Amino acid sequence: METLVRATALSRRFGRHQALSEVELTLDTGQVLGLLGPNGAGKSTCLRLLAGVLAPSSGRVEILGADLARQPRLARRRLGYLPERPPLHPELRVDEYLRFCARLRGIARERITANLDEAKHRCGLDRVGRQLVGTLSKGYQQRLGIAQAIIHRPQVLILDEPTEGLDPYQIRELRALIRDLAHQCGIILSSHILPEVQAVCDRVMILHRGRVRYDGYPAAEHNPHLWRIRLGAPEQGEQLRTLDSLDQVSPVAESRYRVVLKDGASAADLARELIAAGVDLHELHPERSDLERVFFDLTGAEEST
Repeated sequence: METLVRATALSRRFGRHQALSEVELTLDTGQVLGLLGPNGAGKSTCLRLLAGVLAPSSGRVEILGADLARQPRLARRRLGYLPERPPLHPELRVDEYLRFCARLRGIARERITANLDEAKHRCGLDRVGRQLVGTLSKGYQQRLGIAQAIIHRPQVLILDEPTEGLDPYQIRELRALIRDLAHQCGIILSSHILPEVQAVCDRVMILHRGRVRYDGYPAAEHNPHLWRIRLGAPEQGEQLRTLDSLDQVSPVAESRYRVVLKDGASAADLARELIAAGVDLHELHPERSDLERVFFDLTGAEEST
């Protein structure tokens, strides 16, 4: 598997403020990497450094082996970037805007139309080529932002908060687009919303106060057999050990238990057994992965979910 992006000891200061500290990052072919963290964690700064629109205070970035500082033109030809606020021109038509972006990217005149049509098609913009950019919905403007980022057929795509401000239907469509694009390039995206990253990314890094606090693969951590239970009274805990759906029961705190379902059993089976046994069930939810525990510990959001 080819390494598309490699960041080494990447740091950035703004005056006395250390926005990013010693970040190590790699992106491989076909991978969707999510940068997750609360607002102010350093996600946008990191993406701007990776995209070459901001210089690091120290460290280096390589795009397919090309050093972004020493070979900027070569490195930037290989990547596309969608900032948090897409650089759209509302007075232009969609086709005019994309032609403008193609010329900025240095695409040969004879290739512009083919690249433009391909970017429009992949982003679902075939029918709006004559429409003014300023009249597009938020979802279509975000699609147009992605189209300008891929018009030169990059091998790396960097997306800063791509679903911000979209409604649930638009978010679902954009997720599908990102998954489709990942067949042709590696993608790095940022978000401060945990479920959003879990839904579309196969690898996640958590940034907090400019440092990497977690780097892993959420799918590998998921175990559908692990659940947490909170009962209404401590004395009811003994009844858990008599249930047919449970393989293991471990007390965590007063009236709280970590349980393991037997093969073939579901949470619905467990809930039915508890109700039939007259147990006062207050909570039943999946055991959180390391990713979730780290995120909630850092953000203080544990109790609000």
